[in-house]
Amino acid sequence: MDLQLAGRSVLLIGAGRGLGGAAAVALAREKAKVAVVARTAAAVEAKASECLKAGAEKTIGIAADATDPASLKKAIEATAAEFGGLDALVTLVGGSQPGGTAELSGADWEAAYERNLWPAIRASRYALPHLIASAARRGFSEPVPAMQEPQAVRDASVVLHVASIWGREGGGPLAYNTAKAALIALAHEQARELAPRGVRVLSLAPGSILHPGGSWERRLKNDPATTVAFVQREIPFGRFGTAEEIGDVIAFLLSPRASWMAGCCVTVDGGQSRSF
Repeated sequence: MDLQLAGRSVLLIGAGRGLGGAAAVALAREKAKVAVVARTAAAVEAKASECLKAGAEKTIGIAADATDPASLKKAIEATAAEFGGLDALVTLVGGSQPGGTAELSGADWEAAYERNLWPAIRASRYALPHLIASAARRGFSEPVPAMQEPQAVRDASVVLHVASIWGREGGGPLAYNTAKAALIALAHEQARELAPRGVRVLSLAPGSILHPGGSWERRLKNDPATTVAFVQREIPFGRFGTAEEIGDVIAFLLSPRASWMAGCCVTVDGGQSRSF
């Protein structure tokens, strides 16, 4: 299936490796323009090079701390300038914060939200003018006329916030759960607000994913018996998901093929979650 992403410019925040890195490569195979943002210069340069080899029309790697507002805004502006606009934004910044109500300090709560929520809020705000302008260049008209043609929605720009199944149901660490739940709520409300302006917003809830450098790889090395028992108990297919499986779904969700998906939270977890 041609995802119709050729030439579209996509910025992925937190994509030096893991889910974001796999999504960047999946988008590159669709001949998109791909910008990769992560903290480490070597990581983003390597991923940008990989994307170029995979078929991306153009790539850029930007070393920036997504939790720093100035650095994040600079990365977004640099991407829009390099690509001549911005068609899609993916926010993937996150991290767990262990502890319960008694153990978590105010600073712990702030750190959890700074990693899992604030980068998405800031990035979508900073990128919004570019996303609206790109949709307008493709023909999206504002204000939205009644009973407009389906093509108009396919011309929309896209924001995708990557959350977690632990934002949809209980099971993860307290601060992480609440931050990811807020991220899913953010996507839903942004979708209602921004659709008339030519921006389609949704969220993604991955389950437990095994990838190099990730938390599940560390747990598998440090405590293999407990980790294997978790997989057997919690994941019906008897294995972890892969970053590539998530990356392929991200590419689809950003594409005009997914034009009628907005405001929803898409679960990709191999049947792991319990919520309906």
